[in-house]
Amino acid sequence: MIKTSTISARIDPELKNKAERVFKELGLSSSQAITLFYKQVELQQGLPFIVKIPNKLTAVALEDARLRSNLESFNTPEDLFDDLGI
Repeated sequence: MIKTSTISARIDPELKNKAERVFKELGLSSSQAITLFYKQVELQQGLPFIVKIPNKLTAVALEDARLRSNLESFNTPEDLFDDLGI
């Protein structure tokens, strides 16, 4: 397939650099990653992931995880499983 279309987008440089590092680890160029995304949109007939606004509890948990605060820790996996009731 001959590639004749061009995409131009403005994006935060830090986000671009972080994403490109991931692409490199996966052995993908930015063009290949964008093509992969577009192909998945075509196949899924929509975005290939869930997009939604988190509820208040989830938003707090995500922020706590980002800040590494209010996190429980366990000495052993068994202690974790006991806490989860498993």
